[in-house]
Amino acid sequence: MSAESSNLSNIEHRAVIKYFIQKGNTLKEIFEDMVSVLQESAPSYTMVKKWARLFQQGRESCEDDPRPGRPVTVVTEENVRKIEKLVLADRRIKL
Repeated sequence: MSAESSNLSNIEHRAVIKYFIQKGNTLKEIFEDMVSVLQESAPSYTMVKKWARLFQQGRESCEDDPRPGRPVTVVTEENVRKIEKLVLADRRIKL
């Protein structure tokens, strides 16, 4: 397998771990299989251990859980026009 084709995303790594857990492989077997195939792009033993535990506890999703924090801001034409209108109306406006 070439180095380019062995670069998997985190979600793909988790799906592989989930498959091996459902197959009944041990944590050591999972990690060794992933390292033998993915080499340097394999997840760390700690990450394999974490996700294996989560899947053994019944987790189904391979996606990250949503995290609290600052919401994603979006730049849209409508927002740009509104801000431009505010600035043109009062050049001394401060946020």
